[in-house]
Formats: sequence, C-alpha cells, structure tokens
Amino acid sequence: MLMNRNLRQTLLLGLGLGLGLGSCQKLDLPPTDRPTDATFWQQPSDASNVLTTAYENLYNSEYFFFNEVLSDNAYDKSDVNGSNARNIAEGAYGTNQQRVTNEWSYHYSGIRKCNQLLANIDKIGTLDAGLKARYIAEARAIRAFQYFQLMTWYGDVPLITTEISVTDAAGVVRTPRAQVLDFVLKELDAAAGALPLNTAYAAEDRGRFTKGAALALKARVLLYEGRWADVTAITEQLMGGTAGTYSLFPSYSGVFAPGNEGNSEVMLDLQYLFPSRTYSEQRFFIPRTEGKLICAIAPTQELVNDYLMANGKPINDPASGYSEATPYVGRDPRFAATLVYDGYKWVRPDGSSILIKTFPGTGDNSVDRADASPTGYYSAKYFDPTADANLNSGLNLILIRYADVLLMHAEAKNELGQFTSAEWDRTIGALRRRAGFTDPAALAFPGGSQASLQAVVRRERRTELAMEGLRIFDLRRWRTAQAALTGFAHGIKAGDPNVDNGYLRVDQRTFDPAKHYLWPVPQRERDINPNLTQNPGW
Repeated sequence: MLMNRNLRQTLLLGLGLGLGLGSCQKLDLPPTDRPTDATFWQQPSDASNVLTTAYENLYNSEYFFFNEVLSDNAYDKSDVNGSNARNIAEGAYGTNQQRVTNEWSYHYSGIRKCNQLLANIDKIGTLDAGLKARYIAEARAIRAFQYFQLMTWYGDVPLITTEISVTDAAGVVRTPRAQVLDFVLKELDAAAGALPLNTAYAAEDRGRFTKGAALALKARVLLYEGRWADVTAITEQLMGGTAGTYSLFPSYSGVFAPGNEGNSEVMLDLQYLFPSRTYSEQRFFIPRTEGKLICAIAPTQELVNDYLMANGKPINDPASGYSEATPYVGRDPRFAATLVYDGYKWVRPDGSSILIKTFPGTGDNSVDRADASPTGYYSAKYFDPTADANLNSGLNLILIRYADVLLMHAEAKNELGQFTSAEWDRTIGALRRRAGFTDPAALAFPGGSQASLQAVVRRERRTELAMEGLRIFDLRRWRTAQAALTGFAHGIKAGDPNVDNGYLRVDQRTFDPAKHYLWPVPQRERDINPNLTQNPGW
C-alpha cells in the first residue's frame, strides 16, 4: 500500500521537471495522513518499493513500439496514436508536441524517484549492507539510463542529482551535453562495479540491472558517441563472459516468445506481469482481423526491401534471384519471423490459422480497408498469443539483448578498420547462423572496403533489430536521417504503375538536419522555467 501511495504521489509531482518535493515535506510537523520522509524511510521494504517504482518508470511500451514510426521502418496513418508520432516522422511538429513534452517529464519523473532513494536510503538502519549497496547501484544505473535518453533527444538538459523542491526546479538551467554524457558514463562504471553478475540473481530478481546490463548500456552510449575503441573494450568483456553469462538464444523468433522470457539473450528488459501490469500496443501492429483496431504501426516497403535473400545478396543484386512477382520467397529467415505480408499464414492463439491477404479487395486486412495497414504489412514480432481478449499483454519488452552486443562489436571493429573474417564469424556470422541462413555465401565474410562493410553492418542492424524501437537512434547517430526520412514512405506494389513503379505512397516526410537532430525543449517546461534555453531552429 505504501508503494502504491508513494507512486501516486510521485506521478502527481511530474510537472516542472518532475523533480519537486511537496511543500508539505518542508514543514516542521509532518502530516499524519500520508507517508513523508519522516515516516516512510524506516523499513527495508520502503527502499525496495521505491526502487520498484523507479523500474516501472524506466521506459514504457508506447515509446518502445512507436519509436518505429519515428523511423523509416513503420508508418502510422493516425495522427493521434503514439502521442502523435506520425507528426514527428513527417517533420511537422513543434515545441508543444505531445511526445516531445511527455517524454521530457517522463524521464525526469524517473530521475526523481532515483534521487529520492539515493537521498534517503541511509535512514534505514536495518537494511542489509550488501542489499543497500546493490539498491544504490541499481538506482544509479536507472538514473543513467534516463539521462542517456534525455541527452539523446534534447542535447543539453538539466543535470539534477539530488532531491530539490518545486521552487528550485523552476530555476534550474540546462547542463552541457558533454557534462551529462560524462556523468552517465561514470555512473554506469560505478554501477557495474557494484552490481552482481546475471547468474547471481535469484529468479524473483529477474529484470534488475546487472553488471552485464550496466556495461551493455555503457557500450550503447559509447556507440552513439562513435567512441569505437571504448565500445570494443566493453563488448569484448561481454562476449568473453567476464561480465556475466549471455548467448544467442537458439531460435530467433523464440527470443520474443512468452515461454522464453528471461532467456540467455536478454540483458535488460521491461518487466510486466499479467494481469496486474500489462500493455495493449500489439493491437496496433498485428493484422486488422486479429487486432480489431486501426493499424497504427505499419511496416514500410523500405524496411522490407532491406531484408536480404537467403543467399545473402540484396534484392537489387541481379544474382540474388529476387522477383517482384514472388517478393517474399527465399528471403532472410528473420523476415517471416518479424513481418506479416500478403500470403502469410497467421496462427491464432487457439491453434487455428488464417491466410493474411493485403492486396486491394482481398478482405479485412487489405490496404484499401480504412482500419487496415496502409502499407500492406503488419508485424509478428512481440505478438503475444497468451494475451487476454482485449489483447492486453504481460510479455516483457527487451531493451538490450546480446545480439545487439554482437552488432555493436561488429560496427566498432569495422569503424576501426579491424573487421576481419574472424570478427565476422563471431558476430554477424553467428547472428545469421542463428537466424537460419544455410547458404555458404550468406555465412561467409564478404570482404571488401570499409565503406562496403559499413553498409553490410548497418543493414544487419536494421533487419536483426527491426520493430524493437532502435532504428531511429541509429539514423540519428549516423547522421543519415535526412536521407532516410525525407521523401515518401511506401507500401506494397498495388498502386499506379507510373508512380514509384506502383509501390504505394503512404506518407511524405521531411527531416531538416538544421533542427530535427534535436527535439525542442518543451514549451510547457519553458513556461514554468524561463531559465531553460531552446535548441537551434525551434
């Protein structure tokens, strides 16, 4: 009960950076009708409960799934769902855009919870010393994750590491991004040094930050900064087993199945528990007949085109064997494990199946139906057949998996000019073998220039991690968003043959590199605090 009440109180104080304490906590006589610092921080369970709320605020399902709409991987025909993600993808948004405003306060709310724990945990004299050290390390890792998200989207952001009042919060200034980055890296170092290996956690502690998770997150931060040697220093630890025990799960589709939660590949995930903690976004990306709502996350033809053929060749290679007449035959095995296309056999939870038809006039899943996918594609990844009748799912969402560590290692090695056949075999080669490629040409190191290998690695990231919310961050850190997000997003070849060779134009997008690489500081926050400066172009 204390945890629920504390969470409710925290959420109510989300405005003004989400950092303020209720003024009641400044009074000499604490109120007796609700918990305060004077009455709450007494039992070990108090620390555990606050840390739990911090984990609940780590990330959310809407951002996880609708991040794909922000990229060239998916399109949302609705301008309402996903906190108006479509507007951002089109470059038609401003300082009051819903996602931009809410994400700022969301992360600061999470930071506030961590700051609360770190400021008050010493008051609990009966808390085991080892557990206390672990709780502190977990909170520091969670807080680092929050600041990483903030600096990635907004650049300079206020760096707050202590509890402050609403009045104080209204006067803070933005901290230079470089300083925030330095803080994040140091916090992850400290957390990794104190956290246990994944093998040391009991089953009931699954989902907590571990040494390996903290290091993997640090590797991702460094990857986004292009600090390639620093990336490989960490990925070598993770691949060598010195920071925990991780491996590729034998089945690619099985990584995301409800029965395999917490498998050998999972390094950090969002924990859900059916029926008490669930999400409902899958109704937005599975076939219209199965989700029974408007398709709001429709994979694009651009994503489909990036999947290789089973022989390892891209579809525009004359030797690939690709045919527009049978575009889904002989493709990368991950294609059918991720995306739903015309002619796909969809297996329902009761074991029955339905043939998905998406061409015009072929039924309720076709592109000409108002609520159906406008691109002719749906998503299979993260479909939960154990969800309830309203498609509320308790399936955990993976934030970092071991496959990404291998991809980070491959990318960094190539950027360093060190991507050899041996490195290929332990990274992309391993991923393709796990995916189900068998053609020797697809599994062999392709060689070539550093630039050609860069294209191979980037394509591999896109197809391995498709529909996992990471593509938009890759486009931004590679500085290729203006190319990928300017022009038309397309659907299946079912339109005017004289326009884009018949591939449906579903959305026209614009990405202005002079302003869109950073989101604006929300106007709501600047209204509360005039000391907050604005990003260029906004």
